[in-house]
Amino acid sequence: MFTRMTTTGDILRIYEQWHATVKAKDLEGTLALYAEDAILETPLVLAVFPDRASGVLQGKHEIWPFFEAGIRMFPNKAPWYRTGTFFSNGQQLTWEYPRETPQGDQVDLIEMMDIAEGLIAHHRVYWGWFGFKLLNLRADTLLQTK
Repeated sequence: MFTRMTTTGDILRIYEQWHATVKAKDLEGTLALYAEDAILETPLVLAVFPDRASGVLQGKHEIWPFFEAGIRMFPNKAPWYRTGTFFSNGQQLTWEYPRETPQGDQVDLIEMMDIAEGLIAHHRVYWGWFGFKLLNLRADTLLQTK
């Protein structure tokens, strides 16, 4: 069986298209970048699905409803500012959404992706202090409505 190697072009394509499709709320375009059995890990899972015990989603069949619900729950347009700098070793891709932007503060995140055969195989999102405060506010709101 032939296993396709990830290329520099794949890394650049994922870096550019992931950002563009998420900003545009293009769910199909975003999910097309993920492998069928991809893993997504983010604490936002627990804010979107408060009954889940884990922030880990396995496969597109779990990732799709998470992105779909996230769009409904957080309809405001985040700045999604990034500097244009990313790092890759040919198998992993990472970049930052810094807290401080030219327009003010935004949710501060680090995106870390393992890329295999030109697709996202494992995606981890690490939240900074500003984003963590927003997650806590969301959790408090959910607890008050139960």
